[in-house]
Amino acid sequence: MNGSFARSNSTHLTCMSLLPRLCLIALLAASALSAADPRPNVVFILADDLGYGDLGCYGQKRIPTPNLDRLAAQGMRFTQFYAGSTVCAPSRSVLMTGQHTGHTTIRGNAKVGLKPGDRTVANLFKQAGYRTALIGKWGLGDEHTTTTPNQEGFDYFFGYLDQTHAHNYYPTLLWRNDARVPLRNIVPDAGPYGQGVATVRVDYSAALIADEAVAFVQRQTRDQPFFLYYSPTLPHANNEGKPDGMEDPDRSQFASESWPAAEIGFASMVARLDRDVGKLLAQLDAQGLADNTLVIFASDNGPHQEGGHDGSFFDSNGPLRGFKRDLTEGGIRVPFIARWPGHVNPDTTSDHAGYFGDFLATAAELTGQPLPAGLDSRSFLPALLGQAQPAHDFLYWEFYENGSGQAVRFGNWKAIRHPMLTGTVELYDLASDIGEEHDIASKHPDLVARATAYMDQSHVPSALWKTQLP
Repeated sequence: MNGSFARSNSTHLTCMSLLPRLCLIALLAASALSAADPRPNVVFILADDLGYGDLGCYGQKRIPTPNLDRLAAQGMRFTQFYAGSTVCAPSRSVLMTGQHTGHTTIRGNAKVGLKPGDRTVANLFKQAGYRTALIGKWGLGDEHTTTTPNQEGFDYFFGYLDQTHAHNYYPTLLWRNDARVPLRNIVPDAGPYGQGVATVRVDYSAALIADEAVAFVQRQTRDQPFFLYYSPTLPHANNEGKPDGMEDPDRSQFASESWPAAEIGFASMVARLDRDVGKLLAQLDAQGLADNTLVIFASDNGPHQEGGHDGSFFDSNGPLRGFKRDLTEGGIRVPFIARWPGHVNPDTTSDHAGYFGDFLATAAELTGQPLPAGLDSRSFLPALLGQAQPAHDFLYWEFYENGSGQAVRFGNWKAIRHPMLTGTVELYDLASDIGEEHDIASKHPDLVARATAYMDQSHVPSALWKTQLP
């Protein structure tokens, strides 16, 4: 571990007794090093169902995203970074646990939470002495369980526990730590998880969540580093609200467009997300915290086609094939931006192929914490710093909906198998076929065999996850 990223707390008592002047000089030098380059604050912003092509810096033409484009210009834009899964809950499980979907506890969007023994990246930050907060959607453990955010390493939590509850932008309640926060909305015939469509709309959850994130930053000082996991639900649809489930109270920016109502709503939600990120970044600047804060922005999976929204209307997947719930690139390759002034060179791009599971190893290296055993995680800190970055042997995904499937990327090769474990393997060369239009499996039986071996070794059976969910 480089001393620039970890504090020294070692004191040699024998040296203190025998060579006090030399020890005093050493201690002063260590203190000066820590003061000059302390461990960074970390802000991880995770959008919900935002596509690879939904930001201007990734090719979007019709929805302005000036704040996120500026973030990319001030830092590094990754072009081959992947979510943990093609849907919400398992992707967030991978992000929090550093284990891919062949190992992590939550492998699909079912009412399953983390196991009590699962150690999250928030636990790691907390052990390193960081203040920790989750503002937004959790989705990895519900009320009356042992895996709510406060029990998984977060000092402070505000938002949604349940991912289905999070469909509704005008819910009757949110959560602050383990307490319900009543809201003034009325949702008749709300579902068992709080989902539904409000008839009285007063408190807009996305605005409340954004305000809480800014307020958390306002409370921070330079004497203790912090980790903020800001997880807004924008631009996820209210699935119960179609034909227009894109709930945003202010559509004025696009009101003159001759687009369907759901598309005006979607564009408004993306624009709001961009403004909210801008407010958070401005708060970091106002408090003099930006220069020592690593900010990461990503999306939990590919673009959705829900709530009346057509994922192709704004070319949300860009040059990629597929959407949310697909294991093709459009379902799992996501926008990924990192800014850390003085460390990450501005206006740079990286073609490093990493994925959400790597965040835990990166956090361990940043904070000087040992990396727990049994993870599928490799630090991408070298890539951030413009250094040589060791490549993964392969990246792996499995998914249990749509008949189930597996995918693996190794080098520029991408293989997909449907159904899981027994299906036919498709093979694509992403270097020449980013849209995965040409299956070349028949031409490369050796690569198919290699991909099959990677898939077989990566899948660890779980009693919670069968190839067909009940």
